[in-house]
Amino acid sequence: DVQLVESGGGSVQTGGSLRLSCAFSGPPAKMSYMAWFRRTPGQEREGIAYIDDMGRPTYADTVKGRFTISKDGTDNVLYLQMTNLNVEDTGMYYCAAGLVRGSCLRGEYMHWGQGTQVTVS
Repeated sequence: DVQLVESGGGSVQTGGSLRLSCAFSGPPAKMSYMAWFRRTPGQEREGIAYIDDMGRPTYADTVKGRFTISKDGTDNVLYLQMTNLNVEDTGMYYCAAGLVRGSCLRGEYMHWGQGTQVTVS
């Protein structure tokens, strides 16, 4: 059915950049609306970036202007380009697909990847 596999996490210094990837497979209808979430130490899971079926993005205020979400429909990869990283960005990052209910950054998603760790120091 649906598979989401994140990669690209790692350790980076403050001010640095990383690009996360999420390789996805499954029914196209379930891949139309996708998002990136993260769980930072001591915080609840946070929706940070979303892309709809027309490629239009939505960002949380905490990452707006620094992160960019994009999707390659040919290679079936969801990206998150992260720039000007700071220590508050440290956490586990997940891609999600299949918005079931709720808003794009706070709603319930049906499918999740296993996550990739980002550490900023």
